[in-house]
Amino acid sequence: MDSYRPKVICLTKRPGQTFGFNLRLEHGEEGHLVRGLEMGGPAELAGMKDGDRILRVNGTFADSLPHSEVVDLVRNSGTSVTFHLLGEAAYKQAKEKGVDLSDSQTTPVVNGEAKHSPKPKLCYLVKSSSGFGFSLCSVKGKPGVFMTEVIPGGAADRAGIKLQDRLVEVNGDNIENRIHDEVVAKIKMAGSSIMFLLVDEEADRFYKSKHIKIGTWEATTKHLPLQPRIVDMTKGSDGYGFVLREEPNMTGHFVKNIERGSPAEREGIKEMDRVVAVNGKEVGNCNHEMVVDLIKKGGNKCCLFVMDRETDKMYQLGNVSPMLYWEENNNTNSPPSYNEAVMYPSLPQSSTSFEEKEEVLKPKLCRMEKTAQGYGFHLNGIQGVHGQFIRNVVKGGAADRAGMENNDIVVEVNGVNVEECSHEEAVKLIRDSGDTLEMLVAKKSVYDQLKADGVAITKMLVLETLYAQVHKTNSPETKKTEIPEEPRAESPAGSERQRSPSVSSNSSIGSVDERF
Repeated sequence: MDSYRPKVICLTKRPGQTFGFNLRLEHGEEGHLVRGLEMGGPAELAGMKDGDRILRVNGTFADSLPHSEVVDLVRNSGTSVTFHLLGEAAYKQAKEKGVDLSDSQTTPVVNGEAKHSPKPKLCYLVKSSSGFGFSLCSVKGKPGVFMTEVIPGGAADRAGIKLQDRLVEVNGDNIENRIHDEVVAKIKMAGSSIMFLLVDEEADRFYKSKHIKIGTWEATTKHLPLQPRIVDMTKGSDGYGFVLREEPNMTGHFVKNIERGSPAEREGIKEMDRVVAVNGKEVGNCNHEMVVDLIKKGGNKCCLFVMDRETDKMYQLGNVSPMLYWEENNNTNSPPSYNEAVMYPSLPQSSTSFEEKEEVLKPKLCRMEKTAQGYGFHLNGIQGVHGQFIRNVVKGGAADRAGMENNDIVVEVNGVNVEECSHEEAVKLIRDSGDTLEMLVAKKSVYDQLKADGVAITKMLVLETLYAQVHKTNSPETKKTEIPEEPRAESPAGSERQRSPSVSSNSSIGSVDERF
């Protein structure tokens, strides 16, 4: 039986990330197979191999279950899941010999072990007149920087720091490979407030034993003094009673002009709260119309996930996604957290009162933040022709969430018009943008029509409709917010033009195809 002992892998993903593999049922193959491992993803880093068979999910024996039930077990695990797996060769041999694989684990794993495993912790400190109230120590021959001399009642103690906690990050920067003096210097440069990511001895042992990289995406936010707020509202006779708008020189969607006695005021919405998510969907990469549309689609009810300025500053100091708090404190089931090799029937769409209308003739302003997988699109050019267009938009990637679609024409990159730029010039603008990117794009049909009408395609075409009231207006003339079409991939009109050869990593010839 020992030759068929499964390996146990605990996977943890950050909010919005996948576990990085496909769960597949294949013709002619027994079992639930691991396929399509994403290089550098949680599954691959934890030791999953192509062809591994999943025997248990969170302790539940899954080999004999229908594939759809195994999918549901993983789906309902949220951001952490524990698998028992057997390699492909051992699995096939066990099946040939008639081995009962349900007995191959003598000590059952408690259902949901990974969800209750020790977590790193985020601690926010504000310096008092006596300092932060802790000392750092390093032990020769032992990697890491540790907390010592934590003063009872001091800033560190009140922030949740304990003796012998190991320091992992300072203000979002990993310091595990820094020498002691560098860490001290970094803390001194931080000023009067600082965000730490730490692990206690139990959590440190756990993550090292599972070979899981420690990051803020796995941390608990329970020690933080300020938190985002989950606000559930029911629409009143005059709407929710606030205005949603974008502010100059500020990133995000903000609440303004809260009406006295309105549902928004009663539920504690504050002036200049930033909207992080609407009905569970993160909106950081959504344009204004998309956020308004999400609110309207909720009908008479809406759940806003918001944070005030001080909370926002604290989370940004540690480079922490506020969705971490949502995942930890909201009890709804997460959507599928990996690429399932199963087609699910689409849910019926709730009816809306919006009128059917012709295609809106305006471009899209897509704002993105780079993830570990990049921006999630290809920038394509056509040999001998000016102009760039979008291809291979990764579903769920930064570009997809920002509203970008296949075959969109690129008009501007970070405010610079690229319609007459070469491919190399456009690529350089994107690469030079760092970790944030703003692109003005237009559907090909919209682009062609605006050009035919002699309309200059600029950001102003978008900004003219950015200010939209979510509540009903008292003006006799009803204002409408344009509702963008659902993103979809489409083939370019007409015959395919000759493209330059691809320059992706598996090509040895010249290229105008760049992956971001």
